[in-house]
Formats: sequence, structure tokens, C-alpha cells
Amino acid sequence: MTSGKTAANADNAGATAARVSFDDNGLAMALFGSHHSHLARVEQALEVDIRTRGNELTLAGDADAVDGARRVLNSLYARLREGRDIDMADVDAALRMVSAPGGNLADADVVIRTRNRQISPRSPTQAVYVRAMDEVELVFGEGPAGTGKTYLAVAKAVERLVQGDVDRIILSRPAVEAGEQLGFLPGDMREKVDPYLRPLYDALYDMLPAPQVVKRLESGEIEVAPLAFMRGRTLTNAFVILDEAQNTTAVQMKMFLTRLGENSRMVITGDLSQVDLPRGTRSGLRDAMETLDGVAGVRFVQFGEADVVRHPLVARIVNAYGTVERRRRSSAPYETKSSGGGSDGNETKDTADT
Repeated sequence: MTSGKTAANADNAGATAARVSFDDNGLAMALFGSHHSHLARVEQALEVDIRTRGNELTLAGDADAVDGARRVLNSLYARLREGRDIDMADVDAALRMVSAPGGNLADADVVIRTRNRQISPRSPTQAVYVRAMDEVELVFGEGPAGTGKTYLAVAKAVERLVQGDVDRIILSRPAVEAGEQLGFLPGDMREKVDPYLRPLYDALYDMLPAPQVVKRLESGEIEVAPLAFMRGRTLTNAFVILDEAQNTTAVQMKMFLTRLGENSRMVITGDLSQVDLPRGTRSGLRDAMETLDGVAGVRFVQFGEADVVRHPLVARIVNAYGTVERRRRSSAPYETKSSGGGSDGNETKDTADT
């Protein structure tokens, strides 16, 4: 089913004018957004001029930009025709898909279905990540904060649990700056570790009704535990996620990876620009990504600044820090090797894992 009818004219300067009409006035108004806010975002992002007349739009600008705007609007309208709502985040996602090198608007139609919501990739890299979790047993997602690495992994885990593909979800992360010195904290064990696992709980409550989260936690269908609790276990029929993996040591990472059992999937997420390990200690995430490169059944997905899908300011913050780090790395005073000549592959935090 086509989303809208389009007519286009091009002038000698290479600019194009195109008309797009939508057959359902109610859906057209939802597409345009409150006070035409969605159209304004498309105009700003693609540098096109959009004029409205009822349920018909006239797009004007560079030919490629006009074509991109037309495809974005038709894709969003098709989503509305399917009964799915759209908001500004969905508009931004469609714009990101159409603008990114290798981006494909069809990637936005990949859907993770949980009890509370339907979740679609909001960048081409997210689409690659979601597909990787369906295709292979072990996926590494590395990149800056705000790119959806953990959120999408938890969503996929919940989807598989609800569909009966796995019997349980196991969520883990290093606690207390990877040192896991929980004995120094007040309270019982749960009170000690819960603050460090809170982001995982938050994602779960986004995917499932609160009573179900509580019930599944109590029954053991969902387990949230610090990395230290994984030693000696074999994790079968499970979807296993290790978050903040940049704060594991190489020994911890090997221990965790070898827990993978029959009919299980594992996702490792982390950000090598935010390593809290002591100087001279090599990140287990970096070590695993280098060691397992080329191993069958393992997929690596590298997120970048363009994949940040939180508040737009987060993307600018990540970009600013990345720019400073690149400048530091290009300057000799900011780089020092650990003692011992580097024969063991360890580097200082400033050079190896930031």
C-alpha cells in the first residue's frame, strides 16, 4: 500500500518541487504533528521547505533532500496506517535512517515486541545490533552512552522470554568500579548491589508491567546479579546480558563468556571511553573484542556518536568529549605506557581504554 501520492518538478538549478498527498485527514494531522512540529523537524534536518494545504504537502529544495523528506514522511504515514503512534523521537529516527550512510528506512520497521511497548531501531547501527541478536549466539555492543546498547538488549531478552524462546533472563554488571568490594557497603547483599544494577531494573520496568517484573524476579525467571555471582555457573536456556563490560578484567570476562550454556544467547555491552579500572589494568571488553575477532558465532557492533538517541544535548556532550580525547591522544604528553615495556599488552587507562 502506498503512503501518499507524489508529483515532482525540477528546475535547471537542480532544485526540486514535489507534492505529496495523504488520503486520511486524521492520520495526516498526526503525521504533521502538533502545530506542524514534525514537519518543522523534517525541514530543519533536511533543509527543505514544506508548505501545507489540507492533507497535501509541497516539498521544495535540493533534489536529494526532497526525495529524503518524501521517503521519511511516507514511511511515518505507513506506520500510522498500521495503527502505531509516532512522536518526535520516531521522526528523528526516520531522519537518522534516511541521512546516515548505508541507512535504510526499512530498518525502522524492525520491531521488538514486549508487553508494555513496541521498540524499533532508531539508527542504522541499532538495526544491525537488533538483527545480530537474532542471528548469532554472542554479540558485543560497544560505544558511547545513550546509544541504546543495554536498552535494546534488555528489550530483546524480554521479547524472547515472553515468546518462550528462553526460560530466563540473567542481567549482570560489575559492581563498585569493577572491584566489587561490596562488604564495605551498608545493608544486606541485595541492598549492597541494587544501586549498581538499577539501570537494568529501569529497563525491565519499561518492558513489562511492574507486577510481572516483581513476580518474575521472585520466581527466578529474571535474575539481576553482580558479575562476581556468575563464577562456577552454567547458564542454559537463558538470555544473558553483561552491562558495563568495560569495567571487567580480562580474567573476569573470560570467566563470564565461558558460562554460556545450551540454547542460550549472550550480549556484552560497554563503553571503552568510560573505564574505571586501575591504571595498567587492561579492560576485559577490549581484550575480548581483540581475542574473539573472527570467531564464528560472534558479532561485534560498534556504536558511534551519530547513534546517540537520548536528548540531543547528550549527542553534543559525547561529541565534545570525543573531540577532546582525540586531541589528547595526538599529543605526546597525554600518552604514557605502563611499566614493564608493555609485553603483557596492558596500557594505562589514558591510552588503552579511554
